[in-house]
Amino acid sequence: MTEISPTPSTPQHRGTALRLHRQLARIWGSDPRFRGWLTTSNNNDIGGLFLIVATTFFVIGGVLAMLIRAQLATPNSAFLQPEAYNQIFTMHGTVMMFLFAIPFFEAMSVLLLPGMLGTRDMAFPRLGAYGLWVYIFGGSAVIIAMLMGLAPDGGWFMYPPLSSAAFSPGVGADVWLLGITSIEVSAIATAVEVIVTVLRYRAAGMSLSRMPIFAWYILIVSVMILTAFPPMILGSLLLEVERALDWPFFQVENGGDPLLWQHLFWLFGHPEVYIIFLPAAGMIATILPVMARTTLLGYGWVVAAAVSLAVLSFGLWVHHMFTTGIPHMGLAFFSAASTLVAVPTSVMIFSWIGTLWKGHARMELPLLWIMGFFATFVIGGLTGVMLAVVPFNWQVHDTHFVVAHLHYVLIGGYVFPMIAAIYYFLPLLTGRTRFFKLGEVAFWLVVPAFHITFLAVHMAGLLGQRRRTWTYDAGQGWEALNFVASVASFVMAIGFALVILDVAVNAFVAIRGRRNPWGAGTLEWAAAIPSPAYGFASIPIVKARYPLHNDPDLALRIARGEGYLGDASRNRLETVIVATAQGTPSQVAVLPGNSRLPVLLAVVTSTSFLAPLFGAYALSGIALLGVVTVSLYWAWGLGSRTDEGLVDAGHGVRLPLASESADPPGWWGSLFLLLADGVHFGSLLFGYAFLWTVAPHWPPQSYLQPSLWSVVLALVGAGALTLGPRLAVSQIKQGRAAWPAIGLGVLGAMALAAAAVTIMANRPNPAGHAYDATLWLLAGHVLLHTALTVIMLGYLIARVAAGYASANRIGEARIVALWADFTAATGLVALAAAWLPGGFG
Repeated sequence: MTEISPTPSTPQHRGTALRLHRQLARIWGSDPRFRGWLTTSNNNDIGGLFLIVATTFFVIGGVLAMLIRAQLATPNSAFLQPEAYNQIFTMHGTVMMFLFAIPFFEAMSVLLLPGMLGTRDMAFPRLGAYGLWVYIFGGSAVIIAMLMGLAPDGGWFMYPPLSSAAFSPGVGADVWLLGITSIEVSAIATAVEVIVTVLRYRAAGMSLSRMPIFAWYILIVSVMILTAFPPMILGSLLLEVERALDWPFFQVENGGDPLLWQHLFWLFGHPEVYIIFLPAAGMIATILPVMARTTLLGYGWVVAAAVSLAVLSFGLWVHHMFTTGIPHMGLAFFSAASTLVAVPTSVMIFSWIGTLWKGHARMELPLLWIMGFFATFVIGGLTGVMLAVVPFNWQVHDTHFVVAHLHYVLIGGYVFPMIAAIYYFLPLLTGRTRFFKLGEVAFWLVVPAFHITFLAVHMAGLLGQRRRTWTYDAGQGWEALNFVASVASFVMAIGFALVILDVAVNAFVAIRGRRNPWGAGTLEWAAAIPSPAYGFASIPIVKARYPLHNDPDLALRIARGEGYLGDASRNRLETVIVATAQGTPSQVAVLPGNSRLPVLLAVVTSTSFLAPLFGAYALSGIALLGVVTVSLYWAWGLGSRTDEGLVDAGHGVRLPLASESADPPGWWGSLFLLLADGVHFGSLLFGYAFLWTVAPHWPPQSYLQPSLWSVVLALVGAGALTLGPRLAVSQIKQGRAAWPAIGLGVLGAMALAAAAVTIMANRPNPAGHAYDATLWLLAGHVLLHTALTVIMLGYLIARVAAGYASANRIGEARIVALWADFTAATGLVALAAAWLPGGFG
């Protein structure tokens, strides 16, 4: 059962709260039957499933780690054969980095953000459900391939030429490339949802300066996902195309360069370390003040430090490549940048220490795990500074010293704080108070065993033990270190198993608890426990950063419906959208209900990615058509044919519906999705420039020379594509026919596409040289985006004809115009990049 707010002071108030709770539970609730899990889009359900699946992958990754340590415990071990060992260590890194670390904090975000922000759900509930199911299908495919012996064996970093078709035949590498890319699509979908939620879906009065600190961290991390994942997606696309079609992006003899993969991978890979760390830091900054019974010291400085760390993380990727022949000036720059990240990290550390100092700490279990973080992460940070020093890096590169450093940062800096967060939020998520005390036993097993394991691995690395080797000979001084590390690692694994057991038992068996047992001041603790499907009975009105401390009776008034939208009589899923900076209510969002569409779209999306593994390219194409069809059907079910006008939001305030606003949530979502798309396009231009300036066998024997009419066609097409949708928005506002303007946009897109086709016609053999292959990719970018824009324009014509657009309901038209502008701008840049080196014929 869900606990209702503490009993109001009068029977009348109690009856009001109960009646409102029942109404909202009926409106927001999911189907209680099993099929409800396939149709739900509620953040509690989606976040819970995310958490369970991510934890399952953590267990799988842990089992793989134990197999690795069993093999390395003794010299010349025959426990695993080389082929099996290579698959296992590849899958251990893949599972932990891609299937556990990022999805786990995304799960926590989906579960907790609406409560922290004082809203009822995430901005795009169905998009969140879609991201969940794509993640489940993609991750399951990778694990099933491993169980079938088809896992990749080239390392979780998949460096070519080892991962090329010549040296990694079979489908193992393809499983990694296509499966992981589909999971990255899931991460981007969740990141877009999180950004729009944090910026627009908050409690009334919650300005940016009053946001919970975790919301700042997760906002920064989500923007990082949109800017770090696209280079990796591009790299995976290039390598898969090379494997499938022999386009020579990484083949030196045909103008490619394997180092291009390393640049694209680490443009993603190093920011990913901070993408993983920053949510854990956000949890520490949330939990620590509560455990110390005070407020966070230096809130503004901590936010600035998180932003600085995010920005700096994108300038460090080359320190993974110090041994690849980087020029000395580059080595000096990236070495300095790598040490510079210690500054914002230190700001956070000293803020947390200062918070403990000014408060009165109570050593509860969450704080115990955070103490484990301090003891571990500082060591990991110091070894990171050591690795930033180029001469030392040269000595320990590709040794077990790097393995130990990575685990100190990721386990100490991520897993320990996340365990603290699970224990801290367990009363909120389950409504129960911890009764069984296995967590303390687990802590004293895990933390000492972790340090024994990886201090020994550090030492083995300093003594020269190479990573990624399946065994070693006796007499090199590594035997005792590896044996101790392996024994301690099994103790650590037992401790982690006890954590999972402790959480599960206390979640389902322990006694019911009271609301807000920690005495926290943030809004998530004002909701009923465990959180009902609707989150808050009414949208809170906040006047401080810690609203429950500022107003102890706030939870009572929320439950009585005294906030915004405290009347459920309209019988629909409503929440408030606020102004980005100040947090003043500006719109009322009507969220879509539960649906089978997200899981259906996830099925066809995953099929389009995974069908090529079996050579079923036709099926993949059919699945892509299914993606378009389901997406259009999904979008068609939204919106309204009539203007509702201003609606009563409570407190005498009348607000427009989001669907009758110029900047609906979909416009914001498109804006940030196009940010990721733009970074993907920028990564393509970076790869083109890198091959041009660094790769052997450049320049090519001949350049593409465009004709004048192709250039004119592109310029006129881009102009029409930009102008048409903008005119359509103006015509809709004035109540005039919009189809001529939309038609102009369609013609412009077709002209731009025709200009791109001339590139392919003039360079018909993309497998001959990396230059030709890159030109085809540039032209393909234009063709893909013009096709998407034409589909959107056709959809807009149908929506206008069906009465879904009016002077107030112009949001969809503005979304299409945004995509058209992006297509025109990037299309011209892509064509210019293809044409300018060769001049004009």
